[in-house]
Amino acid sequence: MNQEIEIEWKNLLTENEFSVLCSAFKVKPEDFWLQHNHYFDTENGMLKKAGSALRIREKQQHRQLTLKQPHPQGLLETHQEISAEDTARAIDHSLLPDGDVMNQLQNNGLRPHGLHYLGTLTTKRAEVQFRGGILVFDHSFYLNHEDYELEYECTDVNGKQTFHELLKEYKIPVRATENKIKRFFDKKNAK
Repeated sequence: MNQEIEIEWKNLLTENEFSVLCSAFKVKPEDFWLQHNHYFDTENGMLKKAGSALRIREKQQHRQLTLKQPHPQGLLETHQEISAEDTARAIDHSLLPDGDVMNQLQNNGLRPHGLHYLGTLTTKRAEVQFRGGILVFDHSFYLNHEDYELEYECTDVNGKQTFHELLKEYKIPVRATENKIKRFFDKKNAK
């Protein structure tokens, strides 16, 4: 089974802050790639209530089904590569493929029946190595909204200090920042 613990910190940015950081880290427009996150849940939000999330991420002709679940050190991610046909069936007919992700749902008492497609969040993303981790520059578009975000992904829970020092260096306030799926849900529910 393909699983990993995701340890990351994130901060929403203004468009100007995003531009300043891109310039400081020499991130050019051609460094960004496009990815699409297709989100799924039940009608009553079973996954959301469990603090979990289910998505298919499409980037550079690859598709990956991922279940994110709470973990004491961050988020436990279970991944499964899927085909273009599986992706289309999931989006068009709410038929998700069998495999590690569905097994993980069932093993944790989450019944995968009634999952359906909620919508798509598209992100222009660039990454830069930074102090033992990865800085991720995201410009996301969803539900007639866009936002800018900086993430710091690392393998050490002490990376939070590194991330906050970077924000302080560029005079960027620390902002309470929900993950993308939460921001997507909040915007969707506000309609």
